[in-house]
Amino acid sequence: MQAPSASGHVLAADASGGVNGIALAVFIFFFLAVTVMGFLAARWRKAEQSDNLDEWGLGGRSFGTWVTWFLLGGDLYTAYTFVAVPAAIYAAGAAGFFAVPYTILVYPLIFTFLPRLWSVSHKHGYVTTSDFVRGRFGSKALSLAVALTGILATMPYIALQLVGIQAVLDVMGVGGGESTNWFIKDLPLLIAFGVLAAYTYSSGLRAPALIAFVKDGLIYIVIAVAIIYIPIKLGGFDHIFHVAGDAFAQTNPATGKPRGELASGPNAQWAYATLALGSALALFMYPHSITATLSSQSRNVIRRNTTILPLYSLMLGLLALLGFMAIAAGIKVQNGQLAIPQLFENMFPDWFTGVAFAAIGIGALVPAAIMSIAAANLFTRNIYKDFLKPGATPAQEHKVAKLVSLLVKVGALVFVLTMDKTVAINFQLLGGIWILQTMPALVGGLFTRWFHRWALLAGWAVGMVYGTVAAYGVASPTQKHFGGSNAEIPGIGEIGYIGLTAFVLNVLVTVVLTVVLRAAKAPAGVDETSPEDYTADAGDKGVQVELPPATAGSVH
Repeated sequence: MQAPSASGHVLAADASGGVNGIALAVFIFFFLAVTVMGFLAARWRKAEQSDNLDEWGLGGRSFGTWVTWFLLGGDLYTAYTFVAVPAAIYAAGAAGFFAVPYTILVYPLIFTFLPRLWSVSHKHGYVTTSDFVRGRFGSKALSLAVALTGILATMPYIALQLVGIQAVLDVMGVGGGESTNWFIKDLPLLIAFGVLAAYTYSSGLRAPALIAFVKDGLIYIVIAVAIIYIPIKLGGFDHIFHVAGDAFAQTNPATGKPRGELASGPNAQWAYATLALGSALALFMYPHSITATLSSQSRNVIRRNTTILPLYSLMLGLLALLGFMAIAAGIKVQNGQLAIPQLFENMFPDWFTGVAFAAIGIGALVPAAIMSIAAANLFTRNIYKDFLKPGATPAQEHKVAKLVSLLVKVGALVFVLTMDKTVAINFQLLGGIWILQTMPALVGGLFTRWFHRWALLAGWAVGMVYGTVAAYGVASPTQKHFGGSNAEIPGIGEIGYIGLTAFVLNVLVTVVLTVVLRAAKAPAGVDETSPEDYTADAGDKGVQVELPPATAGSVH
């Protein structure tokens, strides 16, 4: 899940000094437990023929309702969500609550199209969204565009999961300060990365699926305790909101305006609404969301999950309130991203602080694993097989995907260790703008083939260029470029989410060019799907081969 940056500052150590030994011991206990689970997952529901992407990258497409629910929850509600959503509330107030309505909006949306995507993917053996786009529109160029966008949007997301682990380690006092030797300082993160890389390589999607049970269980426990225990210690919610309201009314010296709002005012409504809507449209365009979806055993599993996943939205609403509690507790950090870990450190007994930090740390491992697998699937199927080695066998695909998953994590680690962490946040915000531009090809293709493949490609390019340029021009008090994801909406004059504006331009270009290209009778490409593929269930035999042109159909 994406969230706005709560601070332009680097995610650096704000630890209060010294190592919290008890919290660290509890953290290590849970970390070792999920490490063992990660390696044991290789034997969980293992098929006889396991050297293929269906088994390693999609868990054999065998997960039922509850496994899929925990996997999707672990996939979408990440360590960054745990830290960034309440941090946004801590920094600016009500604007950070945009994440709650957008997670409510998203589930009715995905109920309409995810079962169709599951069905056609099951029927034809599609592993990625790019597989579907290539098969539906007969265009490797459009498929490549979707694949590259997915990889590009996923990489900084993985980096932010490692940043989340690093933030927890900083608050626990592990690794020393900024003056400490770089190797000693980053050794805990290097160890966490090595373990993550090893069990993902060994067990594939089964590892995060199994660990997600522990991750989500810990998060629910921590939030349930926090929402009761911390307000009692702070004098109740009335006092919390009163202190927060006074804090937000104070002038921010960097901007000359109030720090934030306890409730969104009229001037923020366009930004709030467009950000919520645009984020809802983008959430299930991310490769890791689709990977978790395609791992389920039937279309009914997907339908059931869209009805019970809103429970996570309830959790998110409670989680967001921690931002107000951090203000009331007097938490003072230079970097808002550390506000919640520091709140836990100050308010909880040491042993439960360790539980809370373990929830955040494991909350980083699960999505990081799924994201690296999703990126590896995209590279293997839609770059390696489509362009580098068309005759690749399933075993070769399996081998390449495992290697690429390692390279993706190494890239994210290098990013975190060598670059300003603000850059990772900026690119994650850009990722939401970028990934939204794949929606016309993916969701549009699930319901109609009227859009022309070349028009979709042109619309994607326009949306990508506009979104990137507009985001580059956004400044903040701490940086000249990529200072946020909101800018003036052309023709309206209101401030709104750049991604949604880029998406509207994308659709307009796609529609206009489709009319022109169809009038010019430009070749539309071969559709290898047929109408019944979009309602097929697990009992229907998958063809997993390209249909001959004579039998190709389309869904209108």
